[in-house]
Amino acid sequence: MTNISVAELKEKAKQLRNLIIDTTVWAGSGHAGGALSSADILIALYFKYLNVDPKKPCWEDRDRFVLSKGHAAVGYIPCLALKGFIDKEGLKRFNHFKSPYGMHPDSLKVTGCDASTGSLGHGLPMGVGMALGAKVQKKAYKTVVLLGDGECNEGSNYEAMMSANHYKLDNLIAIVDRNKFMIDGPTEEVMSLEPFAAKWTAFGWNVIEVDDGNNMEKVCAALDTAWEHKGSPTVIIASTVKGKGVSFMENQVVWHYGALDSSQVEQAKADIANS
Repeated sequence: MTNISVAELKEKAKQLRNLIIDTTVWAGSGHAGGALSSADILIALYFKYLNVDPKKPCWEDRDRFVLSKGHAAVGYIPCLALKGFIDKEGLKRFNHFKSPYGMHPDSLKVTGCDASTGSLGHGLPMGVGMALGAKVQKKAYKTVVLLGDGECNEGSNYEAMMSANHYKLDNLIAIVDRNKFMIDGPTEEVMSLEPFAAKWTAFGWNVIEVDDGNNMEKVCAALDTAWEHKGSPTVIIASTVKGKGVSFMENQVVWHYGALDSSQVEQAKADIANS
């Protein structure tokens, strides 16, 4: 855990949001809405909490991170670039032919990426395996999994929740980017998740609810608690805003995936600067 200040983390989050917009333009399109909603969480993890080293990306004792909502790679891979795992210039070829950076992350091609994801509902099961492996090998590293709320429709997540509690994986932290939208519309209309926190509690997890998952102070307070918790796995349910930081994208399901024209880019950059 580093001593970086909240003010510095907020500035990093602005940098990431700008890079998400740029990368979406370079790619021709992208899942900008869900990348923007999770930007603050990604920055807090990579610049304060995760014990990782860009100079040693395969270090055996590093903390592991799984982007279960793999379509948000347009936010995750730029975050890895900001951290120094990859060259930012490579983002200009994001999702281009023969580029290592696609719409979903490939751990065999993206330096610093611990899991290939995109098939929703598989990230938490992979995280359980990583955390259980650490327990068996008596390793101290933590595993963090970032899920989308839409993918919490998938039954495989609930099998993983049950397994994590059975094995008392207190080295596992799940974070749900609860922006309340999925590609087909509002999550509560497509397939209601509520009472969501109660479901995790029933499966034996330590539940932390954050009423504003785009507030860096609140994100860090939740992660502080999660990092120290013992005896059971922890989930942070972070209420976020789809498209956070860009006025015309916020809470708009159409921006689950899309492309930006020049005037929209200009507006997005202005919004981020003033956020």
